[in-house]
Amino acid sequence: MNELPNVLFSQTIDSLKVNVYDNRLALGTAAGVDVAARIKQLLSEKPNIRMIFAAAPSQNELLAYLLEDQAIDWNRITAFHMDEYNGLPVDAPQKFSRFLCERLFNQVKPGTVHLIDSSNESEEECRRYGELLRQAPIDMVCLGIGENGHIAFNDPPVADFNDPQVIKMVELDNACRQQQVNDGCFAAIKDVPTHALTLTIPALLSGSHLFCVVPGPTKQKAVERTLNGPISTECPSTILRKHPDCTLYVDRDSYGK
Repeated sequence: MNELPNVLFSQTIDSLKVNVYDNRLALGTAAGVDVAARIKQLLSEKPNIRMIFAAAPSQNELLAYLLEDQAIDWNRITAFHMDEYNGLPVDAPQKFSRFLCERLFNQVKPGTVHLIDSSNESEEECRRYGELLRQAPIDMVCLGIGENGHIAFNDPPVADFNDPQVIKMVELDNACRQQQVNDGCFAAIKDVPTHALTLTIPALLSGSHLFCVVPGPTKQKAVERTLNGPISTECPSTILRKHPDCTLYVDRDSYGK
């Protein structure tokens, strides 16, 4: 495996650890090293672990690193993902479940993979998936931050730091939908679904160890608000500053300094 890239700068804001790297590849590799090390450490202490993954282009380098690490015992990992569009065809290439299956799950074959089934009736699917998540604590969460500060699909209008639900149906705001176009996932905003199923903020923050990977210039404003703005649902990612073990990985472009 690759050596750990050099950290250009580190700081801690409230409880959030922030590591700045030279470029996107260095950022993703560093996150991959840390995630893999935590997986191995936890598996040395317990028979299996439960992980939640984000599905977004921002995660590509992290997922590629995990794919290459032959020392991870994926058979002892139960995997979840954090959101899924509502209303897309089962075989749509933009489905987040497909993204993660193609880039990670199909190759490493975790012992159990729980995918959100957006073709199911939404209330029933929230009940089903919520029960699976509640069966045992979540050990690790690999996530990103959206251009509007969302984590999963908890956009500012629907984000709730005290949400009683584990997973819910939400309406996506225009900034979030435009990001999907900016990321190259859809040709135009009219093609982006208006609704999605998402794990709630308390569900994400229930993970013991969070690894937040945020590369690229389009995320600079969101990172600045995450680190320096008031902790508020106006920028949902600010709540990461209150998690006892969350590391934010950024590059020069997203850190902006």
